[in-house]
Amino acid sequence: MQKEIEITMAPEERESETLRLKKLANALHIDVLRIKGHKILKRSIDARSRKVIYRLQIRVFVDEAPLADVYTVNYQNVSNSRPVVIVGAGPAGLFAALQCIENGLKPIVLERGKDVKQRRRDLAAINKEGIVNTESNYCYGEGGAGTYSDGKLYTRSNKRGDINKVLQSFVQHGATEDILIDARPHIGTNKLPHIITAIRETILNAGGEVRFDQKVTDILIDFGRVKGVVVNEAERLLADAVILATGHSARDIYELLHHKAILVEAKPFALGVRIEHPQAIIDAAQYHCDVRSGFLPPAYYSLVEQVGSRGVFSFCMCPGGIIAPCATYENEIVVNGWSPSKRNNPFANSGTVVQITLEDVKGDDPLRMMHFQSQIEQAAFKLGGGNLVAPAQRMVDFVEGRLSADLPRNSYLPGTKSAMLKDTLPDFVALSLKNALPIFGKKMKGYYTNEAILVGVESRSSSPVRIPRDRGTFQHPQVNGLFPCAEGAGYAGGIVSAAIDGINCANAVLKIF
Repeated sequence: MQKEIEITMAPEERESETLRLKKLANALHIDVLRIKGHKILKRSIDARSRKVIYRLQIRVFVDEAPLADVYTVNYQNVSNSRPVVIVGAGPAGLFAALQCIENGLKPIVLERGKDVKQRRRDLAAINKEGIVNTESNYCYGEGGAGTYSDGKLYTRSNKRGDINKVLQSFVQHGATEDILIDARPHIGTNKLPHIITAIRETILNAGGEVRFDQKVTDILIDFGRVKGVVVNEAERLLADAVILATGHSARDIYELLHHKAILVEAKPFALGVRIEHPQAIIDAAQYHCDVRSGFLPPAYYSLVEQVGSRGVFSFCMCPGGIIAPCATYENEIVVNGWSPSKRNNPFANSGTVVQITLEDVKGDDPLRMMHFQSQIEQAAFKLGGGNLVAPAQRMVDFVEGRLSADLPRNSYLPGTKSAMLKDTLPDFVALSLKNALPIFGKKMKGYYTNEAILVGVESRSSSPVRIPRDRGTFQHPQVNGLFPCAEGAGYAGGIVSAAIDGINCANAVLKIF
């Protein structure tokens, strides 16, 4: 007999299997010896009351032995199968490739950047010297932006596809099984490169291809049907299906499509800053304590407020994290955040952004939101003084319109410069943030403080362009065989949702062959 029940445990009790079994037996009103096994299905922290607890959803095997969970995919050899070109080796592209192999198709993954190992040198140059390699950076390269942006796997994309399949695939390639049960699963930037490398090896061992330093410079189209791509302005690579999984920062792809009169659309996005606190402030607020227990992880938060007609919200919150420079072009500032698997850095950061609507940027140009985004990033670069130094301001100083006399110690490695952030943010964005931050402080004790630093600008929360596609076929309405995919096309927002969209596009490709 199997039963699914929920029990609660104090943080210091969580790892005690003996105590867990006792609680399960008490909840089921049976002798503990009748429990032959149990499996944790979900695990979450409940900090709503002063006493913080873990909630565990558990499947209990009573009077019967548990069955071992086995998840393996035996990828077939597709060396001589029909090719599918996949542009981009981020989560969408890699999972599209894995699904193509499952479907008996040969994926050819083209990545403009470098593999994860070679990519590290360019990231070091960004952090230490402020030098941006426009083809290899935090956004471009094997694994995409997700490789070096924390590995958060939380998603609400339940209706879009099989979340568990994505998580199980990560586990199969080296992730800890904790991601299968945690309410907010997280891999960690330090572990992701090894997992991404393992996925690449799976693709190669099955006869697929993964090519680096391969920038797609044209898409071949004949009578409304895709025929392949041009790589590095030279090589023609022919295929009857192209999955476009380029991510939200590949502006040249949007420009290419627009130049070729292939429909693209302006899309709302969000703009703001990355806010960093000492982690101890967030821990004290969320766990109702002076000092966080060693049995609890660094605390997380999520904040949202409607200010007039605009939403202001936190996203991509990184407990124990680092603020990273994520520019993809010279003379621009873009910031993001990530955490290592242990989340053991002394700071907590989160993007805090304001909704930008199509009405905010007037005109008919489908790329106008992208150009607006770029202008803000260039203004931030100028305000910082160059070399990827970011403009920054203490929180209360920002709200009260005062230049910070100094800045707190923070995690942004290229450096910060005290500046008036209103000089780079649009007036309505700055005003929305000024109104929201004190309200956030009322929702979370200690949040509104001059110990927090605002670093500009957070502008790549989502794509400012949508590449339309048919809901049923996943193909572009004007080009058969062209499959706009995931974040870069405006259809996903995070690692898992992008991976699911990659799988869906790969399955859609199979239907046209």
